[in-house]
Amino acid sequence: MPYLKDARVDAYLASLAEWQRDIAAEVRDLVHAADPEVEETIKRTVQPYFVLRGNICAFLTTKDHLNVFLYDGAIVPDPEGIITGGHDNKTARTVAFYEGDSVNAPALLTMFRQISPTTAPEAGAS
Repeated sequence: MPYLKDARVDAYLASLAEWQRDIAAEVRDLVHAADPEVEETIKRTVQPYFVLRGNICAFLTTKDHLNVFLYDGAIVPDPEGIITGGHDNKTARTVAFYEGDSVNAPALLTMFRQISPTTAPEAGAS
């Protein structure tokens, strides 16, 4: 499904190592697939954020890995064990990817859907 891309996010991705760019592009597609209303922006001068009535996730890269920060509603079930950091954090957790890693797309998509305010189940709904 096509979505509106922010040219500043495109520029950020273009500056990454190829393996980081590939993972970030896949994660970008997943967050948009989770909710078509998600918007892209840049915060903190250069950091890509994906938002919808609050932060859903953000990218932060280092020389050897790509962090995907899951925000706000990120305290959702993690049955696949994809969370790599911030387990005790109440506002955000991290999924770190290193060269050679693959994205567990079904697990990450499920988490994005649970975080997104328009696709998350109503409180108390079953």
